[in-house]
Amino acid sequence: MKLILSKKELKEALTLKLHRHFGKEIPEATPEQMYMACAFLVRDLLMERRNQTVDRVEQNQSKQVYYLSMEFLMGRNFKNHLSNLELTEAFNEVLRDCGTSVDELAEIERDPGLGNGGLGRLAACYLDALTAQDYPAMGFSILYEYGIFRQKFIEGKQVELPDEWLGSGNVWMVPRMDEIQEVRFGGNVYTTFENGKLNFVHTDYDTVLAVPNDMLVSGFRNETVDTLRLWSAKSKNTIDMRLFSQGEYAKAMEQKAMCEVISKVLYPEDTHYEGKSLRLKQQYFFVSATIQCIVKRHKAQYGTMENFAEKAVVHINDTHPTVAIPELMRILIDEEGYGWDQAWDITKNCMAYTNHTIMAEALERWTVPMFRQLLPRIYQIVEEINRRFFEDLCVSFPYDPERISRLSIIANDEVRMANLCIATCFSVNGVSALHSDILKEKVFSDYHKMFPGKFTNVTNGIAHRRWLSQANPKLTNLICELIGDGFLKRPSELKNLLKFSDDRDVLRALEQIKRGNKAGMSELISKQYGISVSPDSIFDVQAKRLHEYKRQLLNVLHIMRDFDIIKENPHVSFRPKTYLFGAKAAAGYYMAKQIIRLIHSLASEINADPVCKDKLSVVFLEDYNVTLAERLIPSADLSEQISIAGKEASGTGNMKFMMNGALTIGTLDGANVEIFETVGNDNMFLFGLRANEVERITRDRSYVPSNYYHSNPALRKILDRLREGVGVGALRSAYPEIADSLLFCDTYMVLADFDDYCRAQALASEQYADRDAWNRKCLVNIAGSGRFAADRSVSEYAEQIWDVKPLV
Repeated sequence: MKLILSKKELKEALTLKLHRHFGKEIPEATPEQMYMACAFLVRDLLMERRNQTVDRVEQNQSKQVYYLSMEFLMGRNFKNHLSNLELTEAFNEVLRDCGTSVDELAEIERDPGLGNGGLGRLAACYLDALTAQDYPAMGFSILYEYGIFRQKFIEGKQVELPDEWLGSGNVWMVPRMDEIQEVRFGGNVYTTFENGKLNFVHTDYDTVLAVPNDMLVSGFRNETVDTLRLWSAKSKNTIDMRLFSQGEYAKAMEQKAMCEVISKVLYPEDTHYEGKSLRLKQQYFFVSATIQCIVKRHKAQYGTMENFAEKAVVHINDTHPTVAIPELMRILIDEEGYGWDQAWDITKNCMAYTNHTIMAEALERWTVPMFRQLLPRIYQIVEEINRRFFEDLCVSFPYDPERISRLSIIANDEVRMANLCIATCFSVNGVSALHSDILKEKVFSDYHKMFPGKFTNVTNGIAHRRWLSQANPKLTNLICELIGDGFLKRPSELKNLLKFSDDRDVLRALEQIKRGNKAGMSELISKQYGISVSPDSIFDVQAKRLHEYKRQLLNVLHIMRDFDIIKENPHVSFRPKTYLFGAKAAAGYYMAKQIIRLIHSLASEINADPVCKDKLSVVFLEDYNVTLAERLIPSADLSEQISIAGKEASGTGNMKFMMNGALTIGTLDGANVEIFETVGNDNMFLFGLRANEVERITRDRSYVPSNYYHSNPALRKILDRLREGVGVGALRSAYPEIADSLLFCDTYMVLADFDDYCRAQALASEQYADRDAWNRKCLVNIAGSGRFAADRSVSEYAEQIWDVKPLV
């Protein structure tokens, strides 16, 4: 039901908030106070609906989804909630009288620092889609005080600064001090035998308090409000008064600091023992608090755990929350008094797992000594799960000790999180058709033989209301004029746009909207970076986490080739191009940070060269986040999805760009395969080796990257330049390590795909000249993008895996 608030009621409510929280009248209030007053008002409306949602869940005795993820990259809340509540215009009407607007106040809000990239954005999209479709759900994660980091570029080098986002973010948090949980680390475990029962007693442990804060998630044009629960770590003993009285102030606060570091930063650097230990602590802290919370809520409603798997599904998003499995076993055995078999039956029937990677280094493993020291009781349970699973492996693969060792949960002095998930969870899914096939046929093929019905696929999806209707309002208005607004609830209706594929007026309107978005982005770039880029140039965008397999380096080599072509013949006919990058590199990832510096070096040289004026420019956007993406993605003409085939699980950026009318230039990797199936070869630019070719070349060890260097003069010139130096002034630097990595290793076959990538780029530039044909391709992509909405993904999870129903 739509909220109906008159202008007078809304203004009175806003005035009351300013009085109560700041003691100010509207004319006296600062923009920050106005923003917070509006936010408090919206939060109150959401809290009312949240309470009603909880009542409906309890009355219907609905099965609930509990979605566990180390990341939730939510984006800003204010405009999203107003849109979902259909209150944007009502607030604007009041705020205009106050000399401001929703857009102006929204700029005060900082992006919540709760994620890094695709994993966190996907989790946020799924919470949005769950709520929009009336599914009862809760997300769980950590309230990271300083996010992952705020990215700053100094002389082209990435510098990591704390992301102090909570200043404006606190307004959206609802503290739940009545649901604090205790989490235990370290100590010793001993057993007693009483009344014919074996008991496990945990002593000498360190306690950390998990304090819950709820971020409310509004449903689109409905009355459902779900929650994202975020745990912050607090010390049980805030200060040692004895040490403080003795003047040892730092030591007096030491225990508090050591406890609270757990929720300070997402993904602390783990190239040292302390970092690895902190990451494991973070994971157990968040899942222990979460599982305790879920169990207490369930028992409060039903009084028993017997029906837990019928009323709850715990979804493990990637391997980070895997210790939820032994934690639930611990609670069932140690606290609820269940025997092993009963506890195992409940646990295996309520846990589901999504795998997001085939890369071995991303399938988490912990050393046994560290795991056992930090989580002694949890280790005992994992050890017993492994012992029983080992017996199953011996039946499935007799006389094959190497395979049994590889598939075991504990082996070679390490605990393997993915193996634990597969051994336990009732469902294991990949996130694109190609990725799921690779999991079943290669990465987890032996498990697939053991559990053929366990593996399935749910292709990723995006929150189309945020990434289309909120990020690109003019395009949304055009679509509404053409096919109505039903697509906002039923994204598959976007396919109805295809009937306008030959309507020149519609195609020209699309072009005007795109150019307007590009002009806005050009203005932002000029204002923030002092670089002038033409909105009439092709905006070629690669915005994603910086990793070698995503092959930002392939993009760079092609830009260097463009530069060489222009320098060799300044009068050459050249379609103007603006290359835009957005990416963060992990703090300890040396090669990724070198690639960032290389892009800056190259940009400094190209942007300063008068020969390149109005032809070629390169910009690396600083501190890429959801809000910046909402400006960048609608402005893109070309979407770079160029990972080596077979390495990207799915991707979601490819879907966002597609939905906003950018054409994909990419390999047949991840969800690119399904985009290709949807739009066809004529509406994207494919290149590169296929996944089976990459696998064959890798298996045969037949790849010799130096052959490409010797046989391709243009490529040889580029690699030689990397050794000699790129850039101007303080940004000039040589990059011999990058050149050597390509020439002597080239793990991700950049050189092998270089020529075909250049061909695809040339084809895109050529076809861009035919504006009607290009705009038609854009329309076909938009029309096909409904397939990649998170609403579809969540419906598949609900029907195929979770067995949950919408609230009535």
